[in-house]
Amino acid sequence: MITSQPEPLQRVDHLAGKVIVITGAASGFGRLVSEMTTARGAKVVGADIDEIAGETTAAGVRAAGGAMVFRRADVTSKPDMDALAGFAVEQYGAIDVMVNNAGIMPLAFFADHATASSAWDRCIDINLKGVLNGITAVYDQMIAQGRGHVVNISSIYGNFPNAGAAVYTATKAAVTILSEALRVESQGRIKVTVVKPTGVPATGLGAGVVNPEAIIGIVGHHAPSYMTNLMAYVSGELPDDLADADSIRYWTISPEQLAEQIVYVIDQPWGVSISDITVRASGEEYVL
Repeated sequence: MITSQPEPLQRVDHLAGKVIVITGAASGFGRLVSEMTTARGAKVVGADIDEIAGETTAAGVRAAGGAMVFRRADVTSKPDMDALAGFAVEQYGAIDVMVNNAGIMPLAFFADHATASSAWDRCIDINLKGVLNGITAVYDQMIAQGRGHVVNISSIYGNFPNAGAAVYTATKAAVTILSEALRVESQGRIKVTVVKPTGVPATGLGAGVVNPEAIIGIVGHHAPSYMTNLMAYVSGELPDDLADADSIRYWTISPEQLAEQIVYVIDQPWGVSISDITVRASGEEYVL
């Protein structure tokens, strides 16, 4: 007896044609998400304080056949962010998705306050006020359109208080609260997603750390082995079973793997909202 096989399900592409505004688009997750979404037909408006790197990213996207424009904007400035939103509407006629990605990570203990205070101030301005400015910049446009999607980048640091990251943790916890409040207020009109990246050494966020010893809060009792593996990772000598994504001991997620998940939450029907997502390496040594 011959039976017919069911046709495989065809996944609908929900990225093509969407207008996506991305802060911190000159590098890191912002650059990767810009490249990945435009490769699938989205239109991106990138923003960053690094104008040269931002324009370079946009030019690279266009050279690859994608649609991306860049505008310099400081997320700590509400006028800058309002102007960014206006620019996006002028360029593409709408704002479907806002990705509030820009952020810094000045890890330090309270005892480091004399050297860390200015970095903490900037952390609050970028990580918290910057997200608020991004939300309010696109809010009216999304409400007028009748739909929109705000994607806010938080962190596993925002899950629990921990030593060595009080200010950074507080800003990332605040991002989660802001996001949930926006979801409640705009339900049925604006989707809201919180992305909580795990630690990813390759992102460059570590450059903002004030006191390297403050990493203890996220690795806890794994500190000795974490430092050994980190040195091996930096030197390209991480053991094969820790470097292989198909290994259960995989030690760290790559920036590309995390960016793919940001793209995933955007690539959903308007009626489906992924409210929060955390992606970890199965063998990572973070305790949060």
